[in-house]
Amino acid sequence: MNSTFNYSEDMEYEFIHDSLTGSATARFSMEHEIMGPWLEVEIGKNTTKLLELIKVIDNLKERQTKDVVVNGVEYTLIFSEDSVSIISNANFEQIEHNLENVEIEQGLNTDFDSSAECGIEDFKELLVKWSNFIK
Repeated sequence: MNSTFNYSEDMEYEFIHDSLTGSATARFSMEHEIMGPWLEVEIGKNTTKLLELIKVIDNLKERQTKDVVVNGVEYTLIFSEDSVSIISNANFEQIEHNLENVEIEQGLNTDFDSSAECGIEDFKELLVKWSNFIK
């Protein structure tokens, strides 16, 4: 098994490659723990999805779009100008009807294992590092 440790200003994580199965996994510190399963389930080795998400970030930074919601199979990403939130769809469905009346940040104050938030630059760095790792 090969392992790569990564650190950003706010996140600590490790990518692990299983040479027997060829699978790639990601482990994160507790407050960002949901990002590991999100990477594995929603992205995996799909570089097209990675590039699409990087384009979303670039469009937000260039102010071509405002807030963006990306629905996945098990997780939803909520992009704002300066941050990204990941929330499990099971939890998102419970609060979705309140999003019109509640600030997104308030609605996402849930358990560590069902949501996480990070800066948009840290998230882009994570995507690039994952892309390099899975190649």
